[in-house]
Amino acid sequence: MRDDSRRWVRWYPAVVIAVVLLALGAGTVSNLARNPQPQLVSEGRKVPVATFSGPYGELVGRAVADLDALTLPNGATLAGADGPWRYVWPRDASFVAGAYCAVGQHVKAGRVLAFLDGIKPSSGRWEARYADSGRPILDGREPQLDGSGWVLWATWFCRAGSRHWELVRGSADQIVAELGADGLPSASPDYWERSESELTLGTVAPLLTGLRAAVAIATELDQVEAAQRWTAALEKLSVATDERFGPAYPRTPARAVSFLEPGLEPIGVGGGADAIVTVLGPPFAPARAIVDHAIDRAHAVLTLPSGGVTPGEDWRADGVAWTPQTALFALSAAARGDRATAGELLTWLDHYRTGSGALPEKVNRDLEPAGEAPLGWTSALVVLTGAALEQPLPIP
Repeated sequence: MRDDSRRWVRWYPAVVIAVVLLALGAGTVSNLARNPQPQLVSEGRKVPVATFSGPYGELVGRAVADLDALTLPNGATLAGADGPWRYVWPRDASFVAGAYCAVGQHVKAGRVLAFLDGIKPSSGRWEARYADSGRPILDGREPQLDGSGWVLWATWFCRAGSRHWELVRGSADQIVAELGADGLPSASPDYWERSESELTLGTVAPLLTGLRAAVAIATELDQVEAAQRWTAALEKLSVATDERFGPAYPRTPARAVSFLEPGLEPIGVGGGADAIVTVLGPPFAPARAIVDHAIDRAHAVLTLPSGGVTPGEDWRADGVAWTPQTALFALSAAARGDRATAGELLTWLDHYRTGSGALPEKVNRDLEPAGEAPLGWTSALVVLTGAALEQPLPIP
């Protein structure tokens, strides 16, 4: 009887490698089938551009021009000009108002804030999106709590608290009402635009910024009781956020934290990095070393080979870079004094503009602009980043 064991031992590694490669190939094919290559929906129109100061003046000028094109006379700011983007998200509109104020265009910002004031909820959370008439779009999307934080930040940033006090009070009180005994709100959809069963940093970070802004507004307007109440809620939420999300501040709280040898950083298990960690630092919150480290780590983890950024570790692995998240890291870097990183990311965004010069929503696997263009959120973030490189932005 022949003993073929030696032959089997010799071929075994090759067989294992072949099986693994086949499995990986099948997984890749399945992933690409489930996540088809996004294409450009619209490349935007050529528009007159006023160049601003600084090395990225033309890029910023084009972004402002596109915000002008997306902002209607009644102050409704569309996320994009086409199809499902042709609505007003409170989140995006807040950034547009902030962008206008960052470059001194306060009249335009005032119209955007006035529109938001006119659609503010009488109670409860902001809806995910609204028609340009102000009518809520009730299409099955759940209300999104982060809107309460973003409109507060924009109102404070534009120094418009006295004109929009009822908006400030309603949004801040809604945040307070959402906080549970543990100091945290319940789960809510966030900028990922999907239903969430677990609380995300995408909800918590804007609420921290919003409460901080609300306290500043109330203090300036001598609204003592409101300032005290919102300060207490801010402290409660801040402590709970550090306890549940620190030290890495992932998208969802880590299931466990592994403490290694003395001197080595603890490692969180689960959660996954998320680009929204940038909102825990400047220009949305005072700088902290632990947050700086979390932002830098998330940027390294989420950067694709193209140089752009994916929204999170738990986002679909399709090789597509998203411009709003890339611009968030650019703004964070500029606000924290890292001019080199901010410049690199702005240069990347500049490189992947469409033929008309507009900033697209995505850059696909073929390194081509994809999705809607111009995208209001990205344009606003680019304007804020350019402004932050010229002079420090205020921090609530």
